[in-house]
Amino acid sequence: MSGAAPGAPKPLPSSGPKSLREMPHPLATSSSEEMGPALSPSPDLLLPRGAADKDLSLPNGTPVDTSSPASSSSLLNRLQLDDDLDGETRDLFVTVDDPKKHVCTMETYITYRVTTKTTRAEFDLPEYSVRRRYQDFDWLRNKLEESQPTHLIPPLPEKFVVKGVVDRFSEEFVETRRKALDKFLKRITDHPVLSFNEHFNVFLTAKDLNAYKKQGMALLSKMGESVKYVTGGYKLRSRPLEFAAIGEYLDTFSLKLGTIDRIAQRIIKEQLEYLVELREYGPVYSTWGGLEVELSEPLEGVSACIGNCCTALEELSEDMTEDFLPVLREYILYSESMKNVLKKRDQVQAEYEAKLEAVALKKEDRPKVPTDVEKCQDRVECFNADLKADMERWQNNKRQDFRQLLMGMADKNIQYYEKCLTAWESIIPLLQDKPETK
Repeated sequence: MSGAAPGAPKPLPSSGPKSLREMPHPLATSSSEEMGPALSPSPDLLLPRGAADKDLSLPNGTPVDTSSPASSSSLLNRLQLDDDLDGETRDLFVTVDDPKKHVCTMETYITYRVTTKTTRAEFDLPEYSVRRRYQDFDWLRNKLEESQPTHLIPPLPEKFVVKGVVDRFSEEFVETRRKALDKFLKRITDHPVLSFNEHFNVFLTAKDLNAYKKQGMALLSKMGESVKYVTGGYKLRSRPLEFAAIGEYLDTFSLKLGTIDRIAQRIIKEQLEYLVELREYGPVYSTWGGLEVELSEPLEGVSACIGNCCTALEELSEDMTEDFLPVLREYILYSESMKNVLKKRDQVQAEYEAKLEAVALKKEDRPKVPTDVEKCQDRVECFNADLKADMERWQNNKRQDFRQLLMGMADKNIQYYEKCLTAWESIIPLLQDKPETK
C-alpha cells in the first residue's frame, strides 16, 4: 500500500480514557498467571463505544486540526512506523514475482518466479531462482502440515474462484494472488522452525519439483504420524483454561472479520454502482453548457469536477479491493488454521488422558508408567509450547498488519476527500456572480 512505511510497524500508543491493555479481551481470564506471558493477549478487536463521540484526535491522542484540510501525508507523519525485526538478523530472503501465463493443450495456468537469497549452511548456493505454480505452493503447505503438526502453518489464498465473476487470468487477479503467495512464503521464512523444514528447502531450490511430488506420501515425522492416526475414540474431558480462551478468541475474531469483510464488499459494490451514475451524471452538464452561452463556462467546470471525483472514487475502490479485502481474508483463513492446530492438540491430550487413566485402573500398587504414555505426555507438552509460541507470534503479526492496513486505509480516504475538495473548490470562482458590463 502506498502511504504506509515499509516494514513491520511498532505498536502505537492508544487513545481514550483507558489504555488498550485495560480493556476486556476474549483471551482475558480470571487467572492471568495461568495464561503465561507467551500468549500476550491483544485487545485489538474491542474498542470503547464512546471513542467516536469524543473530540477528534489521532489514535496516539494528538488532536486533529479541522480548520483546514489535512495533507495526505500528515497522518503518516504523526504516526510513524519503524522497521522492527525484534533484533533478529535475517539470513534468508524469499520473493515471489514475474507471473507468466502458460497455455498448454490440456490446461492454462500461471507460474511465478520464486527467488531465494541466503547465507544458511544447509543451502548449497547463495541464490536460487525457480518457477512455481499455485499447486506447488499448495503441495508445500500440505507437507508442512504433515511434518510440523504442532505449528501454525500460514494460509494460502483460496484456490477456486467463481467462473464468470472473477477472471483468474486478469492482471488484477494475478497480481493480488502474487502478493498473497509472496506473503505466504515470507511468513514461513520468518518462522524459526518452519523456515528450516526440508520440504521448504526443496520448494525453494529444486528445478523439477514434480520429481519430489511423484514420491507420493513421504514418511511423516513421528509426531505427524502420531497426530494423523489419532482416532475419534479419545474424547477430551476439557481444555485447559488458556487454550479454551484461545478457542473462544478465535471464534470471536473470525466472526468480527467475517462481518467486516461482508460489509466492506457491499460498500465497494455500492461505490462501483455510484461510480456508474457519476459517469452518466457529469457529461449532462457539459451538453447542457452547449445550449447556455452565459452558463457554458461554469457548467463545463461542474462536469470536469464530477469527472475528477469519479477518478478519485475509482482509485479508492481499487485500493479497498486490492489492499484491504485480501488482508481480511488472509486472517480469516489464519484463524481457521489456528483452530485446526488447536483441535490436533486436543486429540493428543485426549489420547494422553485415556492412556493415563488406563494405567491408573491397573490393580498394581505402584503401576509403572509405560513408555508410550510418557511419549504421549511429551507430545502434549510439545504441542502446548509450540502452540503458545505461534499464538504470540501470530498476535504480534496481526497487530502490526492491521495497524499498517488501517493506516493505509486512512491515508487513502484522506487522499480521496482532498481530491474531491480540491475539485469542487476549483469551480467556486466560475460560479460566483460577476459584475455585469453596461
